Amino acid sequence: MPYLRLRGVESYHEVAGDGPPVVLLHGGGCSLEELRPLAESLGGAYRVHAAERPGHGRTPDREGPYSYAEAVADTLAYLDALGLADAHLVGFSDGAIIGLLLARDHPGRVRSLVPIAANLDPGGLRTDGSERAMPTGLAHEIEVRNAALSPGGAELVARVEGKLHALWEVEPRIPATSLATITAPTLVMAGQHDLVALEHTALIARSVPGAELCIVPGTGHLLVVERPAFVSYVVRGFLDTVCAGSPIS
Repeated sequence: MPYLRLRGVESYHEVAGDGPPVVLLHGGGCSLEELRPLAESLGGAYRVHAAERPGHGRTPDREGPYSYAEAVADTLAYLDALGLADAHLVGFSDGAIIGLLLARDHPGRVRSLVPIAANLDPGGLRTDGSERAMPTGLAHEIEVRNAALSPGGAELVARVEGKLHALWEVEPRIPATSLATITAPTLVMAGQHDLVALEHTALIARSVPGAELCIVPGTGHLLVVERPAFVSYVVRGFLDTVCAGSPIS
């Protein structure tokens, strides 16, 4: 089975395709499956790498609470294990937050960045509980699939959910002004009805020098599941444009 030992945890990962390296970072409470259409779309022109973080998908959990600092360290360990000096990063939700932190704090490791449905702090999330923001049917499908994939089954998924909610109450805490140091070409994406307030998404795009912004019509926070073909088309177009202007392969 495709596992790598990352910071003490046997972590599930997949690699496919050939070309410039792209690393996909899944969301909290998700697995690689939500990003599989994107991985398949990119695999024709890119070498796509994706790992499931502790407690997610097929990867067992580690003891203790979650933090984005730990997740960044796990991602750096993954890049090192793959022998990648740098890569294009595409992150969804928690994965997008991790991508922003990596691009800000470790700019040499990030060729380009696509943060999808990121927030800078807990206040950036809407609290109206809209069905359009988080379709309950799709969220339930993800939960059931995760329970089937998880080495600890539904019990582990429930425990992880509790740890994630504890994290989301207090993190992230990313000053918008700190994003001004990001040098990687960046495309900020979110759903029209996202859990992340649109003005918050716009703030992220304004704060990253030269960033582009794409709001996907008719979607909520799960835009990568709701409109996978459209999201893949936009991300692929962005990466193709970035790579066309770069001598790095």
